[in-house]
Amino acid sequence: MNKSATYTFCFVLTLLACRVSAQTSFMPMGDIEGFKNKLVTMSESTQTIVSDFIQEKNLSVLSEKIISKGQFFFKKENNIRWEYTEPTQYLIIISNNQLFTRDEKNQKLYDIQSNKMFQEMNRFISGCIQGELLKNDEDYAIAYFENNRQYFVKLVPRAEKMKEMLNEVQIFFDKNDLTVSGLKMVESGDDYTKIDFINKQLNVEVPLEKFSFK
Repeated sequence: MNKSATYTFCFVLTLLACRVSAQTSFMPMGDIEGFKNKLVTMSESTQTIVSDFIQEKNLSVLSEKIISKGQFFFKKENNIRWEYTEPTQYLIIISNNQLFTRDEKNQKLYDIQSNKMFQEMNRFISGCIQGELLKNDEDYAIAYFENNRQYFVKLVPRAEKMKEMLNEVQIFFDKNDLTVSGLKMVESGDDYTKIDFINKQLNVEVPLEKFSFK
């Protein structure tokens, strides 16, 4: 993988993140199989997701956190659009086994099928959104928690290559509708990225044009 592709892979992975509520403690989940079954039911009934998001990036080399905002779109099967609007415009689209990125100056297109790292990234993103990542614990050591408002799942990668990029992933699910309310990517040291999903809408009309690379 060339340097540009490696950077893009790591960048997209660090987009996956969420806020842990300091005010609310989590306890070990009481009914893990029941949670998984409800997640499968939700995933099967969800065709589209539209949501605003707020991203917080913490880097140990910087004194202040980097805050970004934008809109997220998902449409079965595996059509994903991350549209950053603040403080700068940046677009990421995953569709038809391709990954497209565009900023104010450049745009690039990658073939996911030709690269195992991109395949893993696509599986990871889609799996987090739809909960399918929890069906197989061979790649991650998974721990399950809950409180009165959320389910919280922590994934620690087993593969050495993944461990080089991240220490753990935290996924938070709304108990009301089982959708992902947030993700957190914990990297090395104190570095992390968090994303909160707000104003979520399920099964609304999302045209395929949203996932066009033009």
